[in-house]
Amino acid sequence: MNNRYKIAIVIVTFLVSFSCRLQAQTGNSRGPAYDPVQSLKEAFRDDFLIGTALNMSQVEERDPVVSALISKQFSTFTPENNMKGALIQPGWDRYNFEQADEMVRFAAKYNMKINAHCLIWHSQLPSFMAGMQDADSVRHYFTDHITTVASRYDGKVYSWDVVNEALNEDGTMRKSIFERYLGDDYIVEAFRLAQKAAPHTQLYYNDYNIEHEKKREGVVALVKKIQAAGVRIDGVGIQGHWTAGHVPFQDIEKSILEFSALGVKVMFTELDLSVLPSPRNHNTADVGDKADYAETLNPYVKGLPDSVQNVLADSYAQLFRLFMKYRDKIGRVTFWGVDDGQSWLNGFPVRGRTNYPLLFDRQLKPKPAFYKVIETAM
Repeated sequence: MNNRYKIAIVIVTFLVSFSCRLQAQTGNSRGPAYDPVQSLKEAFRDDFLIGTALNMSQVEERDPVVSALISKQFSTFTPENNMKGALIQPGWDRYNFEQADEMVRFAAKYNMKINAHCLIWHSQLPSFMAGMQDADSVRHYFTDHITTVASRYDGKVYSWDVVNEALNEDGTMRKSIFERYLGDDYIVEAFRLAQKAAPHTQLYYNDYNIEHEKKREGVVALVKKIQAAGVRIDGVGIQGHWTAGHVPFQDIEKSILEFSALGVKVMFTELDLSVLPSPRNHNTADVGDKADYAETLNPYVKGLPDSVQNVLADSYAQLFRLFMKYRDKIGRVTFWGVDDGQSWLNGFPVRGRTNYPLLFDRQLKPKPAFYKVIETAM
């Protein structure tokens, strides 16, 4: 073989290698969607359910690579939006179950459990409720919506977030439309109606920041009130929207112990760890809390530095070690999204940012955090 031919081979090999690397970086070729050997749901099969949030494009299986990842990695899912009031009841006496039914079909196909989300929430309400100012109308919607929706999916979904985000940060009742017109007991009544309509479904209360003392106390009082009324509540969902490197581990541990002492299961329902600077001096998942864009709040547009990637991985590892410590008290851990590109944190509380809060990147590749989490199950 002459030298010119050898040089040509070297050049071609380099160009092919460079092209493959470039495709992987730009996302033109997804490559393998996941490590075919390792699976989150299998790793934690004997400990707790592993879930994700899904949207309609994923449930409709528009991308077979995404479908393969979901079915491989997760044992349960929560509809991100498609079972909320605004979508499932577009008219006063009119329901649209098409998308919710599709969710049920997807779950059956892949043998996944559904945590239905959510029956009563002050946000994403049907448009006809805007400006509603009489108790009779609010009560009619409240009773009819819970009874109709919960009964339709009894036995088809594993659990319901019956009431979502009903407390202020100090543990007092949020002044929602339901609290104003139906009083503080509306939560007890919501669980009573859900219990009657869905006797074969787990019933949960779900909220953010309830690992913190004051709001945690509010949840404890709320659960005790429901139980004292002779009404069933099966679990409490801690949303888990935290920041990598600043996860409140002690508060989380105390919350697991206090909630489980009430005789209910603890769920981590919307888990993600932001890596971006916060425009506020506190964490919040209140969808009404928006902030203006600034370049300093969006530092990783071109990719996540290894140093930050390691902080994210270490935070997830420490968090899952805590979950494993109390695996007898935890029923489910659900990530709020499948991959970084899907995450709501790209647009909250600042629109147009590039966040990296989940275990799979935008090309559906497992990140270092994925492997760190898997290690905690071994």
